[in-house]
Amino acid sequence: MKQIILICLLALAYNQAISQDNNSLSELVSKKGFSRGEFYLFWGYNRDWYSKSTIRFRNSETDNYDFTFKNAHASDKPDMEYFYKIKVMTVPQYNFHIGYFFNNKRNFGIELSWDHLKYVVNDYQSMFVSGNVRGHAINKDTVVTPDFVHLQHTNGNNYLMINMLKRTDFVKKKNIKISAIGKVGAGPLVSYTISSVLGNYDKGAFYYHGMVYGLSTTLRLELLKYFFIETSLQGAFANYTNTRLGADHKGLATHRFFSLQYMYGAGLTLPLSVF
Repeated sequence: MKQIILICLLALAYNQAISQDNNSLSELVSKKGFSRGEFYLFWGYNRDWYSKSTIRFRNSETDNYDFTFKNAHASDKPDMEYFYKIKVMTVPQYNFHIGYFFNNKRNFGIELSWDHLKYVVNDYQSMFVSGNVRGHAINKDTVVTPDFVHLQHTNGNNYLMINMLKRTDFVKKKNIKISAIGKVGAGPLVSYTISSVLGNYDKGAFYYHGMVYGLSTTLRLELLKYFFIETSLQGAFANYTNTRLGADHKGLATHRFFSLQYMYGAGLTLPLSVF
């Protein structure tokens, strides 16, 4: 709530400073024929749901295992108790987007998005496990405890994507506008994984894990021309092909899953016509 109040106050101050000269500047821009697109910044938070997945764990260099979990279930980890503390506002599942809508119509655009989701394979769930563990074959339903395997992308299951945008306005008045925005995009999974396999613990590091592809729809309410709030639903397909395991990073986990992300937050727009 503190963050949203702070954004609102900044938006009001920004609107007051710009509005005095906005008309004359807009006329000047129009006469010179400049493009009048707009930039925007968005900050928000999210909740996530995941499909079940098949996860393969293997290490033939410094250990001896190659086994697969079938229908592994995972959950998010919102950590929203930190939402009210500005110093740690990036601990919860958050979203930061920067985008640009082209030309006077501002109905097409491009966006760079960083979506910080969290993915935790639930401990103590029963799954079908097949393969071998240090020379012993396994092929049965197994209750997977943290002593056997623990896997979480909690810092996080990060989607870094370039999105193409299409906006349609439903309400367009002087100080209020309601729009729907469709997005399609793709990019790398720059994730941070914490894992433990057969007691070999790895606290993780940021690096490239694979690719993600997303499709989303957004409802945006713009107020006072420079401030907006919005809510979104995003469906995505994450393909983890390079998740390293163990302190020596000689193990490898691979899996893929679908995610549904609900986002909400606020932001600021910066029309180029104010320059």
